Amino acid sequence: MTRIKDFPDLIPVFPLPGALLLPRARLPLHIFEPRYIAMLEDAMKTPHRLIGMVQPRSAPDGADRWHMIGCAGRLTAFSETEDGRYMITLTGISRFRIRQEVAGFTPYRRAEVDWSDFARDCGVAEQDKGFDRGAFFDLLERFFQHHALSTDWSSLKEAEDEMLINSLSMLCPFDPHEKQALLEAPSLATRRETLITLMEFALHGGEGEAIQ
Repeated sequence: MTRIKDFPDLIPVFPLPGALLLPRARLPLHIFEPRYIAMLEDAMKTPHRLIGMVQPRSAPDGADRWHMIGCAGRLTAFSETEDGRYMITLTGISRFRIRQEVAGFTPYRRAEVDWSDFARDCGVAEQDKGFDRGAFFDLLERFFQHHALSTDWSSLKEAEDEMLINSLSMLCPFDPHEKQALLEAPSLATRRETLITLMEFALHGGEGEAIQ
């Protein structure tokens, strides 16, 4: 299922702060709440096995809202624990735009979605021709030191452009609104530029203020 016309119009939606999923990337999740166990079990009964990940957002009236752009992942791995919890992996398929939430009898939330703005998500992995990897890794090392993070640097430096930028966007400790900015970046180059801006702000004491 790699064509927009094959995607369903109605999908279950999982609002989870800070949990970013991007096309062709993998997101591990621990499912334990009854409503999301029901969502998972229902998704497994469908041919597409899609779950939409979205970032919640605060509203002036205190209502439970979410951002209108999310990313759908296909359930590609799962295991069940003895006490009934699930460890799953979602593989990013495509971003979507929410048309409207759909009321119903499910304990989890669902939405009608539009995939048409994100046709490039279904293509081949993107390349970033303007990517200065040397300068980027200098900044990344300082960012990791600042946050006391560790990684396998040799594997990271061997990663292809898209895997590197998307994996860091998903894993780095950014606020939900900053994760949303990374999600909505229209191309890999603009996501890399956004990622650099966020790391620079964090290093200069502007953490949480880079993207509003």
